[in-house]
Amino acid sequence: MRLLTSFAETSRAAGRLLLNAVLPPQCLACSAVVDTPGHLCGACFGRFTFITPPHCGICGLPLDQTMTGDLICGACVVERPAYGQARAAFIYDEHSRPLVLKLKHGDRTDMAVHLARWLQRSGREVIETADVLAPVPLHRWRLLMRAYNQSALLAHALAKLSGKPVVADALVRMKSTPPQGGLSRAERRRNVAKAFGVHRAACIENKRVLLIDDVLTSGATANACALALMQAGAAAVNVLALARVPNPANAL
Repeated sequence: MRLLTSFAETSRAAGRLLLNAVLPPQCLACSAVVDTPGHLCGACFGRFTFITPPHCGICGLPLDQTMTGDLICGACVVERPAYGQARAAFIYDEHSRPLVLKLKHGDRTDMAVHLARWLQRSGREVIETADVLAPVPLHRWRLLMRAYNQSALLAHALAKLSGKPVVADALVRMKSTPPQGGLSRAERRRNVAKAFGVHRAACIENKRVLLIDDVLTSGATANACALALMQAGAAAVNVLALARVPNPANAL
């Protein structure tokens, strides 16, 4: 049995080497050749800003590096969101935007399995406390045009890594809202107010739900989803996003 296992492992390693020789792995951001699939090249890695403390203990907004202790940003002090905590892997800016757009609009669905590892590292605390994962849904017309929901791809990939179940259709987007770009925080909230409903309440009732999204900007969408989930009986809702806009007031 040990000999067979060793042979299988050797065969898989040889297959990976052959595949890499024919189709070299590429940087997720710029497509330069890299040593390992799912990695960034040195140049892109240096330009990405991965989120580390200090950040807001609630919404995950990066804060001044000189700050210490249990911190809450001004927006969360003024109005605490419906979700408990939000975390993200990296800052959404001109350097990381091309990577996110590849996943979101570029049909690079293969990236989800690699990006889920980034989610796993950055969201360890909220993953551990979750009972189920639920992706932020697209409206059916937008899903029809795009053919896939990038948040659902990330949720399913993260589920395989974490062992947490996914309720892919827990939420439904009941109305098609205009794009959030260029809207103020208040306008974003009004735009998505009552836009989401719970499709399978029994699957999230008394469960701690981890909401998965691609980009967290002002948190309006995450907040609207969390409100819907809590009203349907969820015990708690946290949020895990791939990227976080550092200054929501200036978001495009």
